[in-house]
Amino acid sequence: MRKYFTFFLIIMLFSMLSACQKPTVQDKPAETASVPATAEATLPQETSALPTDDGMAGKPPETTDLTTEAESTTSYVQPTMSELAPGCFYGEKTGTDQTLTGLQPLPLNPFSTASFPDPETFSTKTIEHSYGVATDEKAHSISVNNQQFFDNGGYNALCLDTKTQEKVLYLTFDCGYENGYTAKILDTLRDKGVKAAFFCTLPQMKENGTLIARMINEGHIVGNHSVTHPDFSSLSRQEMLDEIKGFDDYLRQNFGYSALYFRYPQGKYSEASLDLINSVGYKCVFWSLAYADWDLNNQKGADYALQTVVSRLHPGAVMLLHAVSPDNANALADIIDTAREMGYTFRALSDYGT
Repeated sequence: MRKYFTFFLIIMLFSMLSACQKPTVQDKPAETASVPATAEATLPQETSALPTDDGMAGKPPETTDLTTEAESTTSYVQPTMSELAPGCFYGEKTGTDQTLTGLQPLPLNPFSTASFPDPETFSTKTIEHSYGVATDEKAHSISVNNQQFFDNGGYNALCLDTKTQEKVLYLTFDCGYENGYTAKILDTLRDKGVKAAFFCTLPQMKENGTLIARMINEGHIVGNHSVTHPDFSSLSRQEMLDEIKGFDDYLRQNFGYSALYFRYPQGKYSEASLDLINSVGYKCVFWSLAYADWDLNNQKGADYALQTVVSRLHPGAVMLLHAVSPDNANALADIIDTAREMGYTFRALSDYGT
């Protein structure tokens, strides 16, 4: 009997020791992805460009140590796309006072030049965007050729919607600084049921947060127009990233929002800059309709603005207006009404290609 009892105790002790041992788990390897190279393309014909001046002085860019930030920041996880503006990222709507929109802040996007090395196959030659003046509701050949250049080169860029035969318009504004007319523009867009895109600079966001929050909460796109409004064709890849990331970081932290739309300051770019900006996920938005509305010393009245814009309308037009212009603010309602009477509909940039 004692022999059986001893044997039973040995079995029990062995079972207890086995249960106390913890199994080991191997670390799961990180998922990686490569960035596809952009196809080569033929440069568009060099033509004169619209002079644009958003009133941005040469302030030093607000740069950050991207390497350190990438190591310390959680990788960005894309939230659910909004039906109002697909292509834009929104934090959860909680009413938080951490942001001016009531959206939860978004984690910073930790991209750096190490993730997007220079392929050394793209020209750094400066290209000044031009568009030509459309007549008889037909896009100028310059705009047609520009869009063909982007498409043939595999660039994610838009100046003219050639994917549809419908009479559609994309209304965009450049907002380098505030001149007191943006609120009136937003009132008109709300009353007319039109969604637009506002390309802002970092100083504009910092100094006019309430207006930026209103744009976001009313369903408009707030696009990246850089930190200091420089000529991107003259910047290094790191400097370009600093400009894009400096703007985007502030937007994510203070508004709980980010949008993958970029407009070149001064309309100056290069193939190399297109490659980099596309590599970090942005669509470059140019234009096929504009006029010298940015010149505050040469405002000619709301009727002139109305007649000029309406005479240049054409299917697929990406319209560039400057929010600093009192003429634009005063004529906008009539521009929208007249365009609709001519059979045009307004679409958001996020509807392009749908």
